[in-house]
Amino acid sequence: MDDKLSININIADRMYPLRIERSEEESIRKAAKIINDKVVQYKQRYQSKDIQDCLAMATLQFVLQKFDNEKQSESSPVVDELERMNDFLAEFIEKEKSI
Repeated sequence: MDDKLSININIADRMYPLRIERSEEESIRKAAKIINDKVVQYKQRYQSKDIQDCLAMATLQFVLQKFDNEKQSESSPVVDELERMNDFLAEFIEKEKSI
């Protein structure tokens, strides 16, 4: 059985027909809402810009956030290891002081 769903998504006053997995519908609709909200913010802030400029700026912002999230997730294992090493050294120093 084909579990695909046909939906129309409105992004920046344009309709986009999509054929998606049913399980993706909520995420896709939320993503479209977030995009539209960000475009509206840019339209209000820069009233002389056209919709394409607002979409470009929203896209740039989302990609920059993605990069920041990737950097944080990449550094997290390093930070965890440094914290473990710091704890080990602190315990070692305490033991040495008591000898």
